[in-house]
Amino acid sequence: MIGSPEGIPEDERKARGNSNAKAIAELIEFDGSPEQFLAELLATQCRMAKADAAVILRSGQSERLEVLAAWPGTGADGGSIDWIRKVEKPFCTVRQRGETVIVEENSGSEDNSNPQRYLMVIPIQNPHTIRAAAVFRIRARDPRKLLLSQARLETTSFLLDHHELRLTTKTHHETLNRMSQVLEVLNVVNRSRRFLGATMALCNEIATRLGCSRVSLGFLNRRYVQVRAMSHTDSVSREMQTVRAIEAAMEECLDQDVEVIYPAANKAGYASRAAADLSERHGHSGVLSLPIREDGEVPAAMTLERPPGQPFDRLEEIETVRLICDLCAPRLLDLHRSDRWIGARLAAWVRQYLGLLLGPEHTWTKLGAVLVLLMALLLATMEGNYRINTPFTFKARQQQVVVAPFDTFSKSVLVEPGDRVEGGKTILGTLETADLRLNLAALKAEQLGYQKQMTASMRDRKTADAQIARAQSDKVAAEIRLIEKKIEQAALVAPITGWVVSKDLKQQIGAPVEIGEILFEIASIHSLRAELHVPESSIVGLAAGQAGELASVGHPDRKVRFVIERINPIAEMVNHQNVFRVRARILEHLEWMRPGMEGQARISAGEKTYLWIVSHRLINWLRMKLWV
Repeated sequence: MIGSPEGIPEDERKARGNSNAKAIAELIEFDGSPEQFLAELLATQCRMAKADAAVILRSGQSERLEVLAAWPGTGADGGSIDWIRKVEKPFCTVRQRGETVIVEENSGSEDNSNPQRYLMVIPIQNPHTIRAAAVFRIRARDPRKLLLSQARLETTSFLLDHHELRLTTKTHHETLNRMSQVLEVLNVVNRSRRFLGATMALCNEIATRLGCSRVSLGFLNRRYVQVRAMSHTDSVSREMQTVRAIEAAMEECLDQDVEVIYPAANKAGYASRAAADLSERHGHSGVLSLPIREDGEVPAAMTLERPPGQPFDRLEEIETVRLICDLCAPRLLDLHRSDRWIGARLAAWVRQYLGLLLGPEHTWTKLGAVLVLLMALLLATMEGNYRINTPFTFKARQQQVVVAPFDTFSKSVLVEPGDRVEGGKTILGTLETADLRLNLAALKAEQLGYQKQMTASMRDRKTADAQIARAQSDKVAAEIRLIEKKIEQAALVAPITGWVVSKDLKQQIGAPVEIGEILFEIASIHSLRAELHVPESSIVGLAAGQAGELASVGHPDRKVRFVIERINPIAEMVNHQNVFRVRARILEHLEWMRPGMEGQARISAGEKTYLWIVSHRLINWLRMKLWV
């Protein structure tokens, strides 16, 4: 704790404390701009801490220090740029540590008659980062006075945070007040069920809340604006000069599609001649005209007038009126269209759609609609060959597989996919038999032992032991024959003459194989057939004997004819689609055809109208979805 300075009377200390408290209270309630607040903050802190000068710095571009505020000004005594440059290193230290740094300004001076001068750098930070720093230039002989000054000056950051919070709270309060006004006006308008009642309620509410002498609302009637409601007025006569002047101001606003304010700013980008005429001839008032928009159109406008000396110069008021108009526009425009007798509504509806059909707008759209209609007529009358498109795969009529005869490892692969093999002659590959040969040798040794045992038993006239040894020898002989058979099967021989159509196993030499595992597939490619996958939505139009053409992915330019032989009566799931397998006989065999090739097939299913061809899938889908 820092005690009170010695040598100061009690009355003087109380007076200083009251003065400081009053200054802090005035600073807390300060309502000026941020720049004025910073200057007043530095001035107050310097007076309380007896500082010669003070600045608030922040790091700008290229890490250069920028002066946000200074006391006294940078050109006054104690505020020159020279002493500010001395705090560059302390400023960096403060940013890194987040703590107050005190450095001696005249540390090299040997004159002890004058008080020592210090530069006190105090961080100004939020909960996450250090935004800036306040630098105070102080003279002090006693270190305790320097610490007392530090304690007082470190309140700078808290006072600045309080001022920012107060400004934010004030802004939010004003925003909430504006939103409250807008919602209250909207509530009043929504309670009205008739058009005239809603427009009158809107005009009266805005006039009352914004202190307007007159608020008028006009709607576009063909090419001109017609005033339909006026605040505190039951009926509007279009013969009045005031009404005509208001309508002219609204038309001026709608033509430019911007808010028109009079008196206008010096560099306003809009014309306000009609608004100026309304103001000068009918009361020298402030005039504000706003367009009311809906879906990119401007069907209405509102004009506000104020007594002399009350111009529309506050942006908040204009934004409030704009928000009220935007929120009330859907309700007002809906009532404007519906709150009419049925004849007027029918005429407006007919005029709108006749204008769309016969008017000069949307020419290309109308031409496109005519072309679509003609195309629909042609599709409904002309017939064409209905073809069912479906994927297919070439399949071999004769195909066999070679499987692993026992559990072992792959030793060698002698063929590759696409190689031609001879049935019973070509060796496809071999399997590892080292373990089998070891077992074979062990069994032969065991068999020899049983034979010797049998011979010894017969020599010793032990008939039973000899018979047991013979049985054991026969058992081992059977196991030997089984292992020898497996060793013979280790050389995998092609079962038929054809082509290898399985995957390449040369990358799996040495890999384990299990008994029954498919190692090679041999297919005879001299007799191929096509297997079609027809979706269930198209199977109804198919029958055996129908012809078609197919084209493979590898040779899309060659069309091969086929005839349907058989249709599988059971559907299957292929590629997440329910399909029927259809077998087709190929009428011509070409050299490039191989089993497994895929492509697209087209089946001729009779003559149908083009409209039925392009729409039957959609119609069937709708029938299923809408079926009750």
